[in-house]
Amino acid sequence: MTTSVAPEASGGTAPLDEYKRYERALADVEAPFAMVDVDAFWANGADMLGRAGGKPIRVASKSLRCRALLERILARDDRFRGLLTYTLPETLWLAERGFDDLLVAYPTTDRTAIAELARITSERPDSAPTLVVDSAAHLDLIESAAGDLRAPIRVAIELDVNYWVAGGRMKIGPKRSAIRTPEQAVALAREIERRPGVRLVGMMAYEGHIAGLGDRPPGKRLQGRIIEQLQRRSAAEIRERRAAVVAAVAQIAQLEFVNGGGTGSLHTTSTEPAVTELAAGSGFYAPTLFDAYSSFKLRPAAMFALPVVRKPAPTIATALGGGYLASGPGDASRLPTPHLPAGLRLDRFEGAGEVQTPLLGEAARALAVGSRVYLRHTKAGELCERFNSLYLVEGDRVVDEVATYRGEGRCFL
Repeated sequence: MTTSVAPEASGGTAPLDEYKRYERALADVEAPFAMVDVDAFWANGADMLGRAGGKPIRVASKSLRCRALLERILARDDRFRGLLTYTLPETLWLAERGFDDLLVAYPTTDRTAIAELARITSERPDSAPTLVVDSAAHLDLIESAAGDLRAPIRVAIELDVNYWVAGGRMKIGPKRSAIRTPEQAVALAREIERRPGVRLVGMMAYEGHIAGLGDRPPGKRLQGRIIEQLQRRSAAEIRERRAAVVAAVAQIAQLEFVNGGGTGSLHTTSTEPAVTELAAGSGFYAPTLFDAYSSFKLRPAAMFALPVVRKPAPTIATALGGGYLASGPGDASRLPTPHLPAGLRLDRFEGAGEVQTPLLGEAARALAVGSRVYLRHTKAGELCERFNSLYLVEGDRVVDEVATYRGEGRCFL
């Protein structure tokens, strides 16, 4: 059993009884470990459904990276429908295990996996996984890798929905698709239609500068106002342009779906008539990325615990490990955040380290060697690459332990 000392009082916003509750539930689990608060997890799911405005949500697998939780989400409510996957090998693995309605959200160059997809497509041409494309080069590669086809590979065009400012000289948003206008989309749709090896079935777009960028960055009020204005203008521009692109492409091919959104933009994307389904996943875990949004509030659900192994000073508790940095720009926003007990902060000179993470603050006085601290990751599913399992907590007890992708021996990217 792990020895833990709970503080009598601490600053911050997280309630003290939350720390005690987790400590009771996980007293027999040796840290480091990762956990999910099940009540918060489902509350976040309900929030996403509410903001989806009745449209189905395709669940982003990379944001969960846990097969058991993906299964439970899809079984809980039929408004969670299908998966948005992130690599083709992952997609094929999920398909072998009973998942269907799979859309691969990123282009693939995996020729071996494409050949296997071609085999699956020949067996079930109307329900095989769909690949995203945005160029003729993607089509060339797919047809070359697929070989002699008995059925064309299902593909979806990805639309660029970034926001151009400064007279079109600067683009705000992730650098993804080159398809932006109705004319470009129609040209690619016609190219798909003339090829026997591919079949156009859908469209997708990811407004990452809205879905993944909070408008209330801590301590940056002016920047937050600028972000809010840009996002409002961009959402209006996307609404008009996406409708025009979809209408134009629909004259070329019958589209089964038009996918859009992300956890942070469900409430805006859901109002677009051209969009038939949304995409989200990170919101279930509610990483710190979403703390900076003014339009909705999620409950922290996924976190990881580290053991305190040193006390260099009364107000310093040094934890073992913790350097679980999130992808993105290399700055402090990618660091994990101390969550419980409240009132701890990272050392600005050490941050979160491979072997140790010093935690500073008055709350550290009540922590002893053997105590545990709980931290939250900046992003969602990436945390699962560090742990073999997730402990599911309801109330003050562990109700299950489920394997992550890593725990199942899978590392897709």
